[in-house]
Amino acid sequence: MNLRNFKPDRTRTSVSLKGGRQEPLRVGILGGGLTGLTIAYRLRQKAPSRFRVEVLEKESECGGLLRSVLEDGFTFDSGGAHIIYSKDKRAVNFMLQVLGNNYFRKRRNNKVYFRERFVKYPFENGLSDLSPEDNFECLYHFLNDRYPKPKDFRQWIYSTFGRGIAEKYLIPYNRKIWNYPLEKMSLHWVEGRVPRPPAEDVIKSALGIPTEGYTHQLYFYYPRRGGIQALIKSMERQVPMVLKDYAVNKVLESDGTWKVSDGRISLSYDVLISTIPIFDLISAMNGVPLKVKSALKRLKCNSLLTVMLGLKGNPLSEYTALYFPDPRVRFNRVGFPHVFSRFNVPPGKSSLVAEITTGYNRQAWKLSDRQLVREVTDALHQRKLIDKRSVCFARVKRSQYAYVVYDKDYQKNARVVLRYAGDQGIWLCGRFSEFEYLNMDACVSRAIGLADRLIKLSRMGRTFTRQNRKGIHT
Repeated sequence: MNLRNFKPDRTRTSVSLKGGRQEPLRVGILGGGLTGLTIAYRLRQKAPSRFRVEVLEKESECGGLLRSVLEDGFTFDSGGAHIIYSKDKRAVNFMLQVLGNNYFRKRRNNKVYFRERFVKYPFENGLSDLSPEDNFECLYHFLNDRYPKPKDFRQWIYSTFGRGIAEKYLIPYNRKIWNYPLEKMSLHWVEGRVPRPPAEDVIKSALGIPTEGYTHQLYFYYPRRGGIQALIKSMERQVPMVLKDYAVNKVLESDGTWKVSDGRISLSYDVLISTIPIFDLISAMNGVPLKVKSALKRLKCNSLLTVMLGLKGNPLSEYTALYFPDPRVRFNRVGFPHVFSRFNVPPGKSSLVAEITTGYNRQAWKLSDRQLVREVTDALHQRKLIDKRSVCFARVKRSQYAYVVYDKDYQKNARVVLRYAGDQGIWLCGRFSEFEYLNMDACVSRAIGLADRLIKLSRMGRTFTRQNRKGIHT
């Protein structure tokens, strides 16, 4: 069963009043991140008279992983480097339309920092940047290695790329980004997320003939001002009802109406959409079966630490990001906000964001902000990538929910949890609500799809009174 097809078993498309007039449906959206605001924005944009939408956000600011820090003339995306790109033109066009004229178009200039060399990204398209010995080893094993049909992510890397590329880059890098044993990860997600390189491109790469991988990422868009949160703020201005500092701790259906509370304020809705982490939603519900609770506990995810540094001068070339497979370095990727937009830094300054994947409350998470800043600064200084004396700004951001981990029991456990929420009549949408590793474009696409589906249902002419709770099967 495809998990993305889980939908609620019932919904109401309108509420009849006397005289044939219809009251707008009260729609409660849990979570004011990209997904929640996109749904609210779309409903207001396409059917403002049919829905009365409220967004409930637990933080004092909307955005989730798409929040930005604006301080001392610097702008950082505190949830890591977020840029706008996709094969899905509808999702890209939607985000650009929301931003108006507030964006730049940029060309990717990512590198893999490998043995003091800057290797073109993706790694298999930059083999000629390696030493002759490493270049030969990567090409030889790519062309000659033969492996049995892979049964896990680690085996898939070896069978797809060969021992050279696997052991020099993909294995050590993926160990860091996933923070989980690769041999315990499933394969159901890989083909859609990690492209197989054409042999022709890898051979050209080894010979020094320019090739491009991940071409849908080659050009991207980014806000001129305000960081990636400019996208959030632009939508928020068009959504009149956003209640912040509202941490949902109780969700209950009573006579076909959803009751939501944060312990202080109780609200009622006809339709409930959850974009918050599935862990938080299930913990707010009463009477959850033990089977569902057990499956929920077995779902795995990672947290994210971002170390944001402002620098005097510009020590590096105009790289958009550097990838670090070296296991001696805790961070896996460094992005450069000043390259995304010149308005992200004061004149004469540059900036970087180092990303560290870790488990919540694990060893790295427990390090102090000062320790994390010192560790990142020292590692970059030792590799002559920056002069630590040039650091003039430093901040750390901790995000509890960042990346879904696809372990081998993921599909079984996710199916139990998502089916339960859907059977209760709650619409799920977004990365940690659907519990899928969705990028920005996929979150936007699914949010638009859900909003359009609700609009379509509301136009079908089916009316459900407050007494008729049978609903429709979707």
